[in-house]
Amino acid sequence: MHKDGIGPFKYFVGISSLDQIASRHDRVCVLNVLGGESKDVTPVGHVYSGGNVVFGTSPGRSGQWLKTSLGGIPVYNDVREGLENGHRFNCGVIYLPPSGARDGVAELIRVNPELRKIFIVTEKMSVHDSREIRAMGQQHGIDIFGGNSLGVADSWNEVRIGGALGGDNPREALRRGSIAIFSNSGNFTTTMATYLRMAGWGTTTLISSGKDLYIHFAAPEFAYCLANDMRTKAAVLYVEPGGHYELEATFTKPVVACVVGRWKSKLTRPVGHAGAMSGGDDDAGAKERWFMEKFEVDGVFTPERPIFSRRGAVVTNIAHITHALTAVMQANACLPDFAPEGNLRLKPWFGSNMGLTLPEALDLPVVEAMAPYGREIARLNRQLGAAFPRQSMKDASGASQMDPATQVTTLNGVSVLDAAQHPFEANVALALLRQVGGPNDRALINTLVGESLNLHGTPMLAAAQAAREAGNAPNAVLAAAVSIAGPKAFEGTRRLVRLLLEEFVHAGLTSVLDDGFDLASVQASAENRALFVSDIPDPRAAALIAGVEARGAQAPFVRWLKTLPGHPTRDAVRAAIAASLAWGPLMRKRISPLTAEALPWWMHLFGVMIGASVDAAAHAPESFCGIPNETLIREASLGAVAYTALTGRDGDPDSLFAFQMLIGLLLSNGPGTITAQGAKGAVSSDGPESPERVQLNKAMLGFLTHCGYAHGGNGYEGIAFLIDRFEATGLADPGDRNHGIDLAALAKSYAAAYKDYKAEKKEAGNASFQKIPGVNHPVFKDKPVNTDPREAYVRELAEKRGEYNVFHAFYHAVVQALFEAGVSRNVYCVNVDALLSALLLKLLWAPFRAGEIGRDRLETAAFTIFLYARMLGCAAEADDHMNRGRDMDTRTPASKCAFVS
Repeated sequence: MHKDGIGPFKYFVGISSLDQIASRHDRVCVLNVLGGESKDVTPVGHVYSGGNVVFGTSPGRSGQWLKTSLGGIPVYNDVREGLENGHRFNCGVIYLPPSGARDGVAELIRVNPELRKIFIVTEKMSVHDSREIRAMGQQHGIDIFGGNSLGVADSWNEVRIGGALGGDNPREALRRGSIAIFSNSGNFTTTMATYLRMAGWGTTTLISSGKDLYIHFAAPEFAYCLANDMRTKAAVLYVEPGGHYELEATFTKPVVACVVGRWKSKLTRPVGHAGAMSGGDDDAGAKERWFMEKFEVDGVFTPERPIFSRRGAVVTNIAHITHALTAVMQANACLPDFAPEGNLRLKPWFGSNMGLTLPEALDLPVVEAMAPYGREIARLNRQLGAAFPRQSMKDASGASQMDPATQVTTLNGVSVLDAAQHPFEANVALALLRQVGGPNDRALINTLVGESLNLHGTPMLAAAQAAREAGNAPNAVLAAAVSIAGPKAFEGTRRLVRLLLEEFVHAGLTSVLDDGFDLASVQASAENRALFVSDIPDPRAAALIAGVEARGAQAPFVRWLKTLPGHPTRDAVRAAIAASLAWGPLMRKRISPLTAEALPWWMHLFGVMIGASVDAAAHAPESFCGIPNETLIREASLGAVAYTALTGRDGDPDSLFAFQMLIGLLLSNGPGTITAQGAKGAVSSDGPESPERVQLNKAMLGFLTHCGYAHGGNGYEGIAFLIDRFEATGLADPGDRNHGIDLAALAKSYAAAYKDYKAEKKEAGNASFQKIPGVNHPVFKDKPVNTDPREAYVRELAEKRGEYNVFHAFYHAVVQALFEAGVSRNVYCVNVDALLSALLLKLLWAPFRAGEIGRDRLETAAFTIFLYARMLGCAAEADDHMNRGRDMDTRTPASKCAFVS
């Protein structure tokens, strides 16, 4: 062992004072200087220290340079090559991986007799290598810091060696003062220096000791050097569990010890820093007791319960360090080094109380952010709406997601089970405004969609009727109409929405529900105002304005139109209603301006699809399905009108609730569904990064062409199954619990027949047989009684409402009878498809029994209600893709495709 050390140590320590740890006379060699971490932090430390790195090594890169603002740092293959080129150094820094750190230390010591200090940034070195490093340092009289260290720094000398203390701007954090810092955590070393500066305390020497199993320059050495440093009046220690170094240290100056990691006492292995071991007699609790004995205090310091002595204090929260240090230093008659530069209170640069009135203690004031953040925040505050990042959206969605455990989908954060409890028009808002529509949203949507329902005399109705009469399925009928509802009619509307948003954001509108907003504050130019009006009155525009007023909807954009000289155009009123709908979500940055501009076209498409789903005879000049045009715009709800379009009759409250429940449940089945892929593919091929090219009707065509009897019309199979069971029973009202039908006997009879059917198939050697629609599910199985959570949720909801559905009850009787007959080993679940069939047939049973509609109409209805719901879910997917996606990002790479022969 080297015998030339100083101090009361049984081993070599070559440093006698903190001011010797990092000085302006030190010269540094960095091993692996071009490594990922070193190439970023070494230039900063080099410049801060006035140019203290003489060269670095990186095998195979001799002749390269690491750029800094003081000139380049030369790079050599090894240390000897650097010395042979005339460079001299006394400090080595190790940025090598764990397997190479020991050899790096050996190389430094072997070739440079002037070496005096080594700083090891490498973490998680093996105990064997750490022992050898320790032995080499002792034998050659070299002080070693680390491993797992972020190096050292000296605020007086403005020097940093071997790490990133002080961050990218060391002068900002490392203010000259009287407090030394010794920390097991590198990052917290800088944090504590910043906290101290806020309270008026500067620093002298800062040491990131590291927290590998070996701490080479540890608390005893630090305490000795602290005592001999005339600049330093006190110290702060950040201490983690593991090791007895702190117990063996003798402090002669005041110390605040922050002991952390009590939670680690419950663990059985190291976490975080490699030396932060749990258990034993060196855990956090033990270290707290050591320091309490050293400081002669009987507890932990907190601002509410300040326990300290002239010797020091123990804290367990880093935020309490400055309070404790100030108290201890006052007890020693020492004032702070300079006036406090701030405080540690939260200072948010931006905030929103979301309309809530908060207590003063919670209502944090927004402060001006430092440069350059202040400029960026100001720019963001001027930005209306969200700006979504462009990304690949193949097999991805920002609109929908499915819980794989429950198979329940959420659309824009709302479960379809919850969506099922909201009206049709509220879910229109959910799809495009990313929030369930409130009363004002619903009123505006009902008005805007209501004017597009009646297609009398339009090419869209002619195309839809021709498709219908040619025997096409409902999706193809709607597609014929949608293909004509192109973008040309809405080019001017989009521009007007954009202008309205720009004018009103400058005027300071905060909420569309603010009746007191001064319309005179909208300082639009005469040229812009002229774009919204015409010399000739437009009865369609007047009808829309009257609809907004009749519904009592708040629409400041519409009110502003009425102040203009002239007659508002239809495009202007559509734009004003859309802007009123979008304003709240834009202010909350839930949607983008791009979505807001597309709203009039989306609402028109929804109206066209619902209108086209009905035979042309239901479209008269003054009415749709017998509902006057004026009523459609001023009074009717979209859900009630859609129900009438589907069933041909007015709905009572129970029927309308069942209808809205079906719509909500069918909104989406996750981003991977065929319909969603069709909609997103259409947008992707249009080029969503160029939104002016995106054709929303083509997105709806993508959804419609991806529907079929397996995906969209399969509800008919469940309806056919139920009709076959109940047609001969004389059932009058499916909602009457006293229907007089023995469901158990009916189910038992079916189960016996199905058992015989399966047996016959097997005897004939045919393993393929017709499955029961709506029964069993591949996800919900293998329990004694299986349940589809979606079906169970709606069943419980119906029970709470006191509603009954004999078809739904029969399905449960069937799965029980199948089990009792031995057809199944357990009770199958009644799945969501059965639920949909039961709900829809209950709605249509009376007209079916009366002969007003046949099985073909039931098939159409089962398909059409799917289209009504999924058009909203797919609009959400298309809108999300338009905002987020990239051109052609839904295609499958050629490498993933296969040829099947």
